[in-house]
Amino acid sequence: MDEEHRGTWFGFGFCGFGQALGSGLGRQVHSPEPLRTPGGNLDVCRVSASWSYTAFVTRGGRVQLSGAAGGAASGCTDAWASEELLVLLRAGPGAGAELQAWAPSSALRGEPLWSQAVQEAEGGPSCDETQVGPLPLLPCARAYVSPRPPFYRPLAPTLRARRLELGAEHALLLDAAGQVFSWGAGRHGQLGHGTLEAEPEPRLLEALQGLPMAEVAAGGWHSVCLSETGDIYIWGWNESGQLALPTKSLAEDGKTTAGGEASGLDEDGSEGKRVFTGEDGAPAPFIAVQPFPALLDLSPGSEAVKVSCGSRHTAVLTRTGELYTWGWGKYGQLGHEDTATLDRPCRVEYFVDKQLQVRTVSCGPWNTYVYAVEKEKS
Repeated sequence: MDEEHRGTWFGFGFCGFGQALGSGLGRQVHSPEPLRTPGGNLDVCRVSASWSYTAFVTRGGRVQLSGAAGGAASGCTDAWASEELLVLLRAGPGAGAELQAWAPSSALRGEPLWSQAVQEAEGGPSCDETQVGPLPLLPCARAYVSPRPPFYRPLAPTLRARRLELGAEHALLLDAAGQVFSWGAGRHGQLGHGTLEAEPEPRLLEALQGLPMAEVAAGGWHSVCLSETGDIYIWGWNESGQLALPTKSLAEDGKTTAGGEASGLDEDGSEGKRVFTGEDGAPAPFIAVQPFPALLDLSPGSEAVKVSCGSRHTAVLTRTGELYTWGWGKYGQLGHEDTATLDRPCRVEYFVDKQLQVRTVSCGPWNTYVYAVEKEKS
């Protein structure tokens, strides 16, 4: 992108460890604020946020940490932050790269916990503001990195991985044909196979066969994917309305706002459709667990192009550059100038009011980072 069209990163939500997140004043930011990165006005192209710290990657290949973990490193093409590990992809000689895993508390000093040479995919990772980056999937697309041992995990070559996302206890993989695979723990329905059973190996999500997907995202215990035509499919745990389905906790408080019909399961696996009375007196079913993909209507005419998930919140970007968020909002991570929890998609009006188009979104567990540019004058 040309220099004159460069945009701005914004942040909102939890910053209790001093993460660079808008002003960073207090423990939380309730509305989008321009990012104030450590070390001044860094040319950030990618953000990876864990619970207690955030890693920023610049176009010049520098990684800067902010929050409970500090430090910086150069020569990096990507970074992936978790509480257990900070993973860096550093440029190597020729077409290769070096994968390094660091303890977040190391401040990137001394030697990494482990390192391994990896072969770059053709073209290598791109530090483009419209992309979140390939990690934890490695550039070779034949393995991924996990925050828990074994850290380096090979993938079957037949999977032809294009994107991989890790939740708290599960993994999602998008292959070159647009098929989705899931594996790991399933007790919250996050695998999408219609049960609460675990899957030790990648299993094709049969409910979506024949519907090519373009994006996948894994929350703590929920999953989302976007089709090539811009439709949203969502499943898993709905404790805080992160599926945009009526949730029990909000229904009991009289705050549920979602509508429509859906079938799900309670935590014990029993049928999860219950009846509450809404404001208009009509029955309002709530869903605790949605164990298979449900089609979500965002807004009339909206085409979803990017998605990211926090621990219990969801953010979707439309082709026209509008951002919608929903789910758990205790720390302002939904960006609606409050701490409300929502079980329906709600547009973040800040970017509309400021005449900004959102280009990418990257959620941490309890916060949200957004890259936006000024709308072109007509």
